[in-house]
Amino acid sequence: MMNDMNLCCELEPVAEKPQSVSKGIKKGARPNPKVRALKKIAIYGKGGIGKSTTVANLSAALAQRGLKVMQIGCDPKADSTKLLMGGKTIPTVLDVIKQKKNASRIEDMVFEGSFGILCAEAGGPMPGIGCAGRGIIAAFDRLDELDAYERLKPDVVLFDVLGDVVCGGFAMPMREGYADEVAIVSSGEMMALFAAHNIARALSSFSSRGYAKLAGMIQNSRNIANEDEIVRQAAGEIGTQVLGIIPRSGLIQEGEMAGMTVVELFPDSPQAAVYRDLSQLLFPEMAIRCGETRL
Repeated sequence: MMNDMNLCCELEPVAEKPQSVSKGIKKGARPNPKVRALKKIAIYGKGGIGKSTTVANLSAALAQRGLKVMQIGCDPKADSTKLLMGGKTIPTVLDVIKQKKNASRIEDMVFEGSFGILCAEAGGPMPGIGCAGRGIIAAFDRLDELDAYERLKPDVVLFDVLGDVVCGGFAMPMREGYADEVAIVSSGEMMALFAAHNIARALSSFSSRGYAKLAGMIQNSRNIANEDEIVRQAAGEIGTQVLGIIPRSGLIQEGEMAGMTVVELFPDSPQAAVYRDLSQLLFPEMAIRCGETRL
């Protein structure tokens, strides 16, 4: 266990002309063609816990290792990939479906961001109208219909999932083979831990069906008293471990203001090293197979 390692709201305006996968932004490490085994992890957490920032930095760290990464935001806010897209939002899968229906294409809903990371946002309905969970189901179904994973061939897929309510739609990434493992982002705050327990309970209810397994908890520190011990104890109560501890840092806010991940903006900082270490813990076998080689 690595306990001590330091490691439905309104949509924002869509970026004017985001790069689709058909044109591709050519920057960062190129994918290593020797790594082809797809691994998918769903990362859950309470809204506002810093989950999307954590996932975006993990994506950047993985891409720097030469892996082809795909990040899918599963939250009506559709802001999971902003730090990978220069602070801009991209069209959501659900919005594209509404506009183009069966004429929608992969390049209409998947865009290349920093380090060549493939970015997609499931999206959701307008506030007060419809079910956000059903929106996620519709988005996943459309990506399946388009055979997105096979055609884009990512090595790693990270699902960034809102964990306040684990209904059928929000539970979809942990079901039906979408994710191999689930990690939970939490602080030592009561409501964040309450959400973590609910996510673990939902996952436990699927255990007999061979769905995703719980990899562990990621502590995104808020600097409350005895936080490390509180999170460690909470992890033990749900039968798992603390994968890593992300310290609170002003660099995160600086990165958010710049619309960039810490890994990209401050690559030599201790904070960036935390995300790289965490990426090695979550994807150790890919670290062995891919090494640090860039082509």
